[in-house]
Amino acid sequence: MIDVDDEAMIAAAQELGTVTKKDTVNAALAFAATRRARVSALLDDPHSYGVGTDIGDSEVMSAARR
Repeated sequence: MIDVDDEAMIAAAQELGTVTKKDTVNAALAFAATRRARVSALLDDPHSYGVGTDIGDSEVMSAARR
C-alpha cells in the first residue's frame, strides 16, 4: 500500500480516461515509461515542431528564415 495524492490521482484519471486507482497508476506508469520513445519520434519527424532531420543540412538551413 502506498500513500498517493488524491487530487493528482483524480486529475490523472481524468486525463488518462481511467476509472480505478489501479488502472490510473498502471496507465501513468506506462505513459512515463514510453515517454522517451514518443519524444524521439516527435523530434525525428521533419513535419513536427521538433527538430527535423534536415537541421544538419547546410543548404536547407541557409535558406531558412531567421
